Amino acid sequence: MKNILITGAAGQIGSELTVALRHRYGDSNVIACGHKTKPDATLLESGPFASLDIRDFSALATIVEKQKIDTIFHLAGILSAVAEKNPQMAWDINMTGLTNVLETARTCGCAVFFPSSIGAFGPSTPPDNTPQLTIQRPQSIYGITKLTGELLCDYYFQKFGVDTRGLRFPGLISSETKPGGGTTDYAVEIFYAAVKCEKYSCFLKRGTRLDMMYMRDALRATISLMEADPARLTSRNAFNVTAMSFAPEDLFAEIKKIIPNFTMTYEVDPLRQAIADSWPNKMDDSEAARQWGWQPEYDLPAMTREMISTLSRRMENDGGK
Repeated sequence: MKNILITGAAGQIGSELTVALRHRYGDSNVIACGHKTKPDATLLESGPFASLDIRDFSALATIVEKQKIDTIFHLAGILSAVAEKNPQMAWDINMTGLTNVLETARTCGCAVFFPSSIGAFGPSTPPDNTPQLTIQRPQSIYGITKLTGELLCDYYFQKFGVDTRGLRFPGLISSETKPGGGTTDYAVEIFYAAVKCEKYSCFLKRGTRLDMMYMRDALRATISLMEADPARLTSRNAFNVTAMSFAPEDLFAEIKKIIPNFTMTYEVDPLRQAIADSWPNKMDDSEAARQWGWQPEYDLPAMTREMISTLSRRMENDGGK
């Protein structure tokens, strides 16, 4: 990787991945692109930024050709709960955008990273130790676009030789970017409530166990996969990766070890609960470990300590806001 383009750079993953890649490859070698989400000052000041609607093939191709891009991290897309409220828009942005990226990569000789999700699975998928290769019948439009994206990336590798690689992310927990419409967002929202000494109302019910990962691990996994020797990869796309699996009450109990007075109630959102119920409890990520050495660094206690410490420090600096 010498010249990198990141779509959706102002989003949850993109805002942090952009900074990490600029530290690794040089600020001027990583171009961040976004459309409607306003980028923060760190992203704007640390390197080049371009406005881009990922559905505009010509605009995307122009940037790639002009900047001699060799690797595209395609992160632009609509998340699960938002997608379910407007499935036509979700299909348009998620699938048109990916098709444009893959076609541009084919003609310009770029590698592509595509983030899939536990949403690519469905209720008929084995819920525990979910294999990398298994039945996939997602019931949300988000999951359908992710599964279609996995297959499309495989097709472009097999048919055209495009170096496509991807991960099936679990729920991602970040101290830097606030939630943006995902089904696992409670695991981020709860920390903001806790450090503000506010009661939290959880939109998923007790016992809803889901795979999760701290963002630092997600960034490491992304970069490690893209830097992996292709000769070691017997798979290309949709590697299961995970770090921890917990239910809302498990996270609540861990937070209370640090903030004893914190309280939480439950007010279930039927839409997001239905989506969560169709996802696995825990994925088997042994293929990622075997093929490119994946290993998480954060478990639930370590992630909880760091989230509370980081958010508390930021709140003090911001005057309690």
